[in-house]
Amino acid sequence: MTRETPDQAPEGSQDQPSRREQLLEVSVFLFLILPSIVFSFFLFGPWQKHFDFAQFAVSSILDYLALVALIFFFAWRNQEPLARLGWNFRNGWKDVALGITLFFPYIMGIGLLFIIYWKLGFPLPMKPIPQFFIPREGQTLLALVLVCVVAIAEETIFRGYLLLRFRAILGSSRGAILLSSAIFALGHGYKGLAGVIVTFLMGVFYAVLYLRRQSLVSPIVIHFLQDFILVLIPLFGLKIA
Repeated sequence: MTRETPDQAPEGSQDQPSRREQLLEVSVFLFLILPSIVFSFFLFGPWQKHFDFAQFAVSSILDYLALVALIFFFAWRNQEPLARLGWNFRNGWKDVALGITLFFPYIMGIGLLFIIYWKLGFPLPMKPIPQFFIPREGQTLLALVLVCVVAIAEETIFRGYLLLRFRAILGSSRGAILLSSAIFALGHGYKGLAGVIVTFLMGVFYAVLYLRRQSLVSPIVIHFLQDFILVLIPLFGLKIA
């Protein structure tokens, strides 16, 4: 069994753009997403009352679809198969089953991380979820579409695309995992410091799982289940602090 080099993709050797070209490409992509990442730290304030879930969901869906379309364009321009980005079903339904199976210890692990964080004496500056994150009655279908799009798009962006590009630029899988996970975590600044740290570790988990399975299927399944619970539970009369 041969060991993958940092510039090799899960699907094998393909003609690839140069490291300089990939650096320029990912720089343009980061320029597009960094403003919204920074904005995530300022979601709380009096302007919250001017937003509702429908506005948030539709704008988020359109933003994510646009970013994924841009990634697909980059792949098309570079003559890269989408399988290089993890868009493959190479392991069949095994990846779906693995994602469902791993979800339960994954959720327990997140809870344990918060407990450890608190036991070490660090504060838990977790803020309530903004009200426009919570769907109302009659918005179940929109919430479901949002959850599906977010799970697929974020895994495509942060694992399938950025991880792949950072690995080629840095020449290191570990460095790529850490950098892509850090950007992923910063996009969740509304969760507070503890939430950002835990989200970073979640990103590392997703990245390692993606590289091990050479497919985005399992990370997408876990990501979907997590967001499904967070977004749709309020529709059943339960509150999330």
